[in-house]
Amino acid sequence: MSHPRSRLDGVIHAPVRLSIVAALAAVDSAEFKFVRETVEISDSALSKQVSTLEEAGYVRVRKSFAGRRPRTHLSLTPEGRAAFDRHVRALHDIASGATLPDPVPDGGEGAAGPA
Repeated sequence: MSHPRSRLDGVIHAPVRLSIVAALAAVDSAEFKFVRETVEISDSALSKQVSTLEEAGYVRVRKSFAGRRPRTHLSLTPEGRAAFDRHVRALHDIASGATLPDPVPDGGEGAAGPA
């Protein structure tokens, strides 16, 4: 059995990228400004992180105009959504102690030691 950390996605695991992907996982599509405000980062920081996610195939970037104003819309690709789901399951398994050995049945301390 391998530790669940081996299932963590290196692209998504960075805190800002995890926040971006989590925000996008809750919607079909979101404007750049909405994601920027939700994640509380600058335009340039969001652009850089979105580029990394786009290169990995996890985020789709779509440009449009509302009148004369440019709009950038972000959405997770099916691959991005699947990667996020796997990453969250791995985090859950780590947090729940899924890899901890079973306690010794006779009430001993087991491999983890005293609580």
